Amino acid sequence: MSRSRAGRHPYAYVILVLAAILAGFPVVYMVSSSLKPLSAIVSGLATLLPKHPSLASYATIFQHYPILSYITNSLWAAGASTLIAVVASTFAGYGFSRFQFRGKSTMLLFVLATQMFPSVMLFVPYYKLLGLYGLSNSLVGLVLVYTAAVIPFCSWMMYGFFNGVPRELDEAASIDGCGRVVTFVSVVAPLTLPGVISTTIYAFVTGWNEYMFAALFITSDSKKTLSVAIGQMAGFDSVRWNELMAASVVSSLPLLVVFLFLQRYFISGMTQGSVKG
Repeated sequence: MSRSRAGRHPYAYVILVLAAILAGFPVVYMVSSSLKPLSAIVSGLATLLPKHPSLASYATIFQHYPILSYITNSLWAAGASTLIAVVASTFAGYGFSRFQFRGKSTMLLFVLATQMFPSVMLFVPYYKLLGLYGLSNSLVGLVLVYTAAVIPFCSWMMYGFFNGVPRELDEAASIDGCGRVVTFVSVVAPLTLPGVISTTIYAFVTGWNEYMFAALFITSDSKKTLSVAIGQMAGFDSVRWNELMAASVVSSLPLLVVFLFLQRYFISGMTQGSVKG
């Protein structure tokens, strides 16, 4: 935005600053609470910033809880489901974008319609299927559930990204003697890299933060994901808020790292509307 345009719309900056404060306040409070003793949080004179910051809460959760095991389980469940979903949705999006076949519109609507039902409605079918194939209370079963949950929307995302790549590029590659596979790998796929990154971030964040299915399907403590473990840190008679907030900060770090390294591709993917020839 130029200076002249910015001068005509000063209220835009006020709105953005207020939105940033509203979005950032819970994060600041979470980090601040993780650095306080429990007494400072539950007292009636609680302050936003800690007077005497301490990492004692972080030391406690790593000493008294198998946090590393929970993190490994979450990485396995979210990472494996993301890999499968991104590969499958990339091929699905390319097929929907480049091929014409009977029932294509109906299939696309069906894929979109699957996202309109609440996730809780799928609990019984998933539970019966996992039990039938001996995958209940297993990370493999959880990976399959996460994959099935994100593939429809990921396919729609990739379908939109592939539609943004001119079909003339496919035709030019075909004239040069390239087959479908070579055209896809060498010409089309590299142009949709921001879309693949955006889809990857969406799938990974969804799997990493998922709570309901992990809480219902996983019964062994050694196989719990981090989101479930954090939820169960709250006791019936008391809640150690400083430790709960410390665990929440630890849970947020992988997502922060992923976004920091991939934000350029993510923003490019979200704003991609055309491809230069």
